[in-house]
Amino acid sequence: MNSSLLRRFGFTFVLAVLALMTTAVQAKDTPEEEKAKVQKKSAGVLEDLYKLDPSTKVKVEKSLGYAVFSNVGVNLFVVAAAGGSGMVVENNKGGKVTYMKMGSAGVGIGLGVKDFRAVFVFSDQEKLTNFIEKGWDFGAEADAAAKAEDAGGAAATAGNLSGGVEVFQITKSGLALQATLNGTKYWKDDDLNPPEPAKKEPEKK
Repeated sequence: MNSSLLRRFGFTFVLAVLALMTTAVQAKDTPEEEKAKVQKKSAGVLEDLYKLDPSTKVKVEKSLGYAVFSNVGVNLFVVAAAGGSGMVVENNKGGKVTYMKMGSAGVGIGLGVKDFRAVFVFSDQEKLTNFIEKGWDFGAEADAAAKAEDAGGAAATAGNLSGGVEVFQITKSGLALQATLNGTKYWKDDDLNPPEPAKKEPEKK
């Protein structure tokens, strides 16, 4: 291939990439549309979990709060960058919803897979609050294992999730006996959550 053809090919490739980027920008959803998508996706993940293990429904409903994450259906370029979304529902606060993001954290399996679905069930208020306000970052060494006695059985967590949190990870073949979160991180989505009201300073006498 001569240099002229190479230049032509390179120019065509750049135009194609720019066209894809322009389309992505133009097709960006509004915050309300994004919220609706996250809610629909989360409902689907919970439905799948309940089918695989009906006992988890009571755990989720009776918990202080729960979080649902998924990257299923995410744009190909976003998946390649290991991204996804989710939401936290605080049962003890009337079902208050906080929208979250997830991504890769250093070395590990991360979210380079095209099908990552996980549900966190909280029974510890401090861990629930920290998860929402500070996010969690699992490096390669931070394995959170959800061990089950049998397929679809009750899970118990390990690592820095020990006590107060149960993790259920859904795979194409069913409910994982070991939910591996190493290489993932979770944080609050500032674009989808309303800003916290400013605290009023006490009046000076």
